[in-house]
Amino acid sequence: MRAEPRGGPKKPLDERLADEARFIKTWFENPVGTGAVSPSGRFLARAMARAVDPELPGPIVELGPGTGPVTDALIARGVDPRRLVLVEYDPHFCKLLQRRYPLATVIQGDAYDLAATLDGVLDEPAATVVSSLPLRNQPERHRLTLLEQAFAVLAPGGSFVQFTYGIASPMPLRSGDHPCFEAAVSPPVWFNLPPARVWVYRAAEAPALIRMRDGSRVKLKLRDGGPKPSLRFKARQARDEIKVHAERVMDGLKQKRRENRRSEPLTAAVPAKARHRPRGRH
Repeated sequence: MRAEPRGGPKKPLDERLADEARFIKTWFENPVGTGAVSPSGRFLARAMARAVDPELPGPIVELGPGTGPVTDALIARGVDPRRLVLVEYDPHFCKLLQRRYPLATVIQGDAYDLAATLDGVLDEPAATVVSSLPLRNQPERHRLTLLEQAFAVLAPGGSFVQFTYGIASPMPLRSGDHPCFEAAVSPPVWFNLPPARVWVYRAAEAPALIRMRDGSRVKLKLRDGGPKPSLRFKARQARDEIKVHAERVMDGLKQKRRENRRSEPLTAAVPAKARHRPRGRH
């Protein structure tokens, strides 16, 4: 495979200017949904692609590809375009993506309702979800719902890749609040304007109970009618495991209580008043 040039593939100047103009126009029409006035730089796109392992089997879902800078970097990294599922909300960007990546699957839909958007689209669980969505423009509950639904479509061990211009994680990392995922962050990408970081999230060992905390049910129907990853099933399985563990703990406590009772003097178990009463005849 030919070595990737430093910073990733560079588009012709006229194409880059056209992409900038499209982004600015879209940002004016929907600043909350677009989040930036220009596409991701090639250095940032390359950093995001570096977080994706092209050897892992399964589709690679890209959320908010826009004009395709991260898509270009993924292909340059060795990802087969036929594995790419591009989820874009803007219809004009969808048409552009279909022209530029005819082998990829382009879906016009809402990434924040990922389970419904990808319902019946995937042949198998995804290897990675790569997101360029402006998460900080959304309430915390929407961000967490997006991550939970991404875990529902990912294969075990799959990752959710997200960039941010901020220093902190776009997903809340407060200890104990949301222990359903683990996170790692890249060094700053200084050559991007503004500088950015790439965060990689993976599901924790048994995150389903946390994901079911609001009672929601998320199911994904695969296109070939194969097994459906179900958060409800995973939650029930995790709940059963916790129940077994709790029963073992309770059995240990009961055993310890019985041992303590055997070691205590007999008089300690008799009320003080009863010890001084005259004993009756039998």
